[in-house]
Formats: sequence, C-alpha cells, structure tokens
Amino acid sequence: MKAQALMLSTSDAGFEAAFQARLHWSAETDSAIEQRVADILADVKARGDAAVLEYTQRFDGLPASSMQALELTPAELQAAFEGLPAAQREALQSAAARVRSYHEAQKRASGESWSYRDADGTLLGQKVTPLDRVGIYVPGGKAAYPSSVLMNAIPAHVAGVGEIIMVVPTPQGEKNPLVLAAAFVAGVSRAFTIGGAQAVAALAYGTATVPAVDKITGPGNAYVAAAKRRVFGTVGIDMIAGPSEILVLADGSTPADWVAMDLFSQAEHDELAQSILLCPDAAYIAQVQAAIDRLLPEMPRRDIIAKSLNDRGALIHTRSMEEACAISNRIAPEHLEISSREPGQWEPLLKHAGAIFMGAYTSESLGDYCAGPNHVLPTSGTARFSSPLGVYDFQKRSSLIEVSAAGAQTLGRTAAELAYGEGLQAHARAAELRLDPVPPMRTSS
Repeated sequence: MKAQALMLSTSDAGFEAAFQARLHWSAETDSAIEQRVADILADVKARGDAAVLEYTQRFDGLPASSMQALELTPAELQAAFEGLPAAQREALQSAAARVRSYHEAQKRASGESWSYRDADGTLLGQKVTPLDRVGIYVPGGKAAYPSSVLMNAIPAHVAGVGEIIMVVPTPQGEKNPLVLAAAFVAGVSRAFTIGGAQAVAALAYGTATVPAVDKITGPGNAYVAAAKRRVFGTVGIDMIAGPSEILVLADGSTPADWVAMDLFSQAEHDELAQSILLCPDAAYIAQVQAAIDRLLPEMPRRDIIAKSLNDRGALIHTRSMEEACAISNRIAPEHLEISSREPGQWEPLLKHAGAIFMGAYTSESLGDYCAGPNHVLPTSGTARFSSPLGVYDFQKRSSLIEVSAAGAQTLGRTAAELAYGEGLQAHARAAELRLDPVPPMRTSS
C-alpha cells in the first residue's frame, strides 16, 4: 500500500481550507456507544462485582468464576518481572528510574506546601497533599503498553498517593509479562484484569472487590473515553484522549529517513493518528516523501501507517521557519519535534504543545519510553489549555489562612463592607464581631 501524505503549501490560495479540512477530527462519541456505556455504568453501580464479572466474561472472553480470579497478586507481578529476559528487566528498570527522577524534580519545583506571614502576623499559604487512592487504566487490546504503567503509576507514587489500583484488560486471558512486570517496578498496589467501561465504573463507584478511587488516569478506547467523561464529578479524570499526533518542524538539516520514521512512529498507532511535517525547504519535503516510499514496505504495521498518512497526514511547505512555528501554535500538537540545527532558536516561538523534542537526535519515541517526562499528553489541540500528566495531577491544594488579631481589624472591615454590599449580613457580622470595638449591624447598602 502506498502512503502519500497531503502536500500543501502556505503560499497556495486554497491552503487555509485544505489545512483546516486535514486537521478536522470529531471527538463526538457515537450515540450507540454513549448509550451502551451509560447502561454498563448504571449496571455496575447497581450490581457491583456481579456486573463487572459478567461483562469481563462477555467482552474479554475470560471464563473467571469470581472477581478474586481477576486480581493479580503481588507474587504474580514479581514473578512476571523475574521471568523477563535480562535485557528487558534492565530496560524497564532504567526507564522507571528516569521517569521517577524527572517526576521527583517536578515535585520539588511545584508540589510542595508553602506559607508566609504578612506585616500584621496573618499567615497565608498553601498545603499540598496527595490523593488517597487513584486508578490507572492501561490499554490491553490491540497492543500492550508497559510504558503506560510507568507513566501513570510512577508520578502517583512520587506524589505520595496511598494506593494505586491498576486495571488492564486481558482478552482471552492473555497477560502481557512486560505490563505485569512494569506494575511491579512502578509500585502498583493492586491490579485487576478487567477493562472497558465496566473497569472505569468499578473504579469510580467501587464494588465489593474493587475499591473506589479518587481519580482515574490513563487512555483507552471509545468506550473507556465515554465512561471517563460520564464519571467525571464522581471522580477526577486526567483527560479525554484523542488520536495520537506528531508535528515535525524541520529546517532540512536532519536526514530525511529520520524524519520519515518519526512520522511513522505516530502513524503506526492507529488509522486516525496524525503526522504532519512543516518545512520551508520544498526539496527536502520531496526527500522525506521519497524516504516514506522507500521505508514503508519494511514496516510490519505498514497498512495502518499508510492509511493514517493518506487520510490525515500532511507535508506542508512554509514560507519560513517562523511561519512554521506560527502554524504549529495553531495546531497545538501532542508531540512537537524541532528537527533543526538550532532548536533553541525556535523553541521560544512555540507556545502550545504537549511535549517539545529539541534537536535532530531527540526522537519522539525516546519520550514515549525512557527520557523521563510523561508521555500522557494533551491531544486534539487541547495543549492550548492542558498539560502533560504529572505529579500535580495526583495532588490537591488547600489554602491556609490564619488571621492575627491585628489582621482581623483591617480584613474584617474590608470583608464586612463587601458582604453588606452583597446583602449577606451574616457574613458581614461574622467579620465585625472580631473588630474592636464591635460596630452596630447595618442593613445592606
């Protein structure tokens, strides 16, 4: 199958319309999926374990007779780790160490409590505390993702979360040893071989076997996304993930084969993934297309890559690197590579991206597995207002206020004046009773 990403040029009259059409992706969930998910959530909320077991038998083909049979024991996780080839054990531990180191630095930078006292002795501050219990969803259908275990569990662990509950579907009972080993390395507390909307429901509402959590993180299919959307409010969620994306800003200095393979790295996820190249060098864009043609037949997932590039890919010739940066900001991609001799020249111009990979040697795949920063990133343009998953997603903040007697004299008068203006006399009087002397109560102004 041939892969021909859409060729565009910003100087063409029809560029804007073609560009917008290529970016378009509807995040709306099919109404039939929404209704099915609603029914599953209601059933699990009402029947608990019995419903989870029934759906797991039906959808994943697991002949389990009890929920206990669906829980992975700590010994099973450890055995999976110890049974891996040495190279895989070392890679898993190395990646985990780098992910942990990055998130520990993140916690030191932004995840600590703080306070100060102002001139009249009033204490003001912020208390940061971890969530008690979180659930992490690990996809387990078309592929297994041990990296997702690390990226979800390790920042939760670093944040100080008391209990981490993992759910992972195992269709036909096939358990991936790397996923189980990653759970062992990352410090998962309990793990269940359940998936889909029923797993999300179990985590959100709790059952006799699966404990209710405070927040659910991790990507999944359309049913999982719809379920997470519906349980938000009962629990927190990280984000609603769309198809994976990569945008490469290239100045023509990186080997074309490298860039072609970077475009493949996201296209191979699924047919809806999006891979875009922005470059001011038309000859280089032609070299990248030639590399795509030459390298595609070697790819085991070439049919998926080809459909992704044909339907959603784009190779865009820009007037300059500055214009390429401006277009990138409009797209707000999940993964953004600056494939340039001087990436530091362009990074200040880039405002919106889930993660920015700087320099020719920084392939996006390193970030997926072992660079250290989190690979759970905002998609579908939500990097305009969202951030990567991090320690802060597993913490909450409480404001600290301790007003001194002297401070109450100033703050009390200010608060009372505003409260009377809002017609809330009890608010005003609560502040005034702490004044010296206490003024008579007024009517609202």
